[in-house]
Amino acid sequence: MGGLSAMKARGRSKVTNGNRLLPEVDGRTVWARRMRDLIQAHTADLGGDSEMSEAERSLVRRAATLATELERLEAQFAAAGAADPETLDLYGRQAGTLKRILEGLGLRRRPRDVTPDLREHIDARPAA
Repeated sequence: MGGLSAMKARGRSKVTNGNRLLPEVDGRTVWARRMRDLIQAHTADLGGDSEMSEAERSLVRRAATLATELERLEAQFAAAGAADPETLDLYGRQAGTLKRILEGLGLRRRPRDVTPDLREHIDARPAA
């Protein structure tokens, strides 16, 4: 591998290159794995990484962070059998923020075009 594209890739951060979820964070934690799963799911819903703008990628990361934290709070509520008013208020505000971010991204799934290229279809057919 060489050339200009390799030089550009080396100059980018590990987060930008997709090698790290966050700087200085062990990506093997339950929290990091869940966040990565949500990022992948939201990205798929938006038609895949190649169909998204950088702003959409940023919003997806924020949504995944909030959703992961909301799930963590839900687990705390379930384990305790209740939620204290202050934490429940925080939960409600985070849920509202998540809803606004998701509305900005669009709440409906964008199907990805998987129609085969005509040339690929013809080339894939067995010879008669």
